[in-house]
Amino acid sequence: MLKNEINQSHYNFAFLDENTKREVRRKILKAISIPGHQIPFASREIPLAKGFGTGGIQITLSLLGREDILKVIDQGSDDSVNAINIKRLVKKTCNIEITEDAKQASIIQSRHRIPEEKLENHQILVLQVPFPEPLRRVESEEKKTRRMHAEMDYSRMWLYLYEDLIKHGEITIGARYPVMVNGRYLMDTTPIPRWDIPNLNYSENLTLFGAGREKRIYAVPPYTEVLPLEFKDHAFRVEDFSGKSCEKCGASNTFFDEIIVDESGARRYVCSDTGFCKKRREYNVA
Repeated sequence: MLKNEINQSHYNFAFLDENTKREVRRKILKAISIPGHQIPFASREIPLAKGFGTGGIQITLSLLGREDILKVIDQGSDDSVNAINIKRLVKKTCNIEITEDAKQASIIQSRHRIPEEKLENHQILVLQVPFPEPLRRVESEEKKTRRMHAEMDYSRMWLYLYEDLIKHGEITIGARYPVMVNGRYLMDTTPIPRWDIPNLNYSENLTLFGAGREKRIYAVPPYTEVLPLEFKDHAFRVEDFSGKSCEKCGASNTFFDEIIVDESGARRYVCSDTGFCKKRREYNVA
């Protein structure tokens, strides 16, 4: 305990200075007021390697209080290099409680996944964002994408999806699937799988998105409509894991990671959400 206190004395609580935290929180409030709209903010340097999601981390550090409980996951895992180093930074500068149980956490910092367990209205989910602009697939110029959002001109995205459908027989976008938020803004969902997108629609929790390199924050407030783009005759669908179950806990209704176990090509599946899988195993044992 003494070591943690000594380490923490070298930093401001949650690392960021108070002016930076206030600026980030103001932008979060604006993002909540305009669901799905990208709000620019003054992104700061964070002592983590590139690719660790500094935008999401700045949001988390700006919101953390001394009584908060934090969960950090990377592609569903509580023990990845990304997750461990973020937890190390938070522990060193905040010394708050860290958990692997999604139900216990007040703030969940995530990369590429939404927890399998349904979140509640007192919880905040923070997603790291590599590419906040959903129109980047069809337009490279920032000035033009902003105009397209202002005019609600998403025809080129619809055309992109239609061409994909004609070419492949289905829409092949596996991650960063575009959605309409509150019937107004097209939004990038980050590289979460399709499996997680229905969890954004009318969710009870607040979801915040932070892009550090692009300096953008956007949000999905609780009980907000979030609908994936789809055609009437080709409805949006999630990944199909029919007939598969988790090798560790036996779950059959979660998003799985596929593991090739030998040279013959035999495959096994485990829950992507390691905290959920661990909790389920403990429950089954009990």
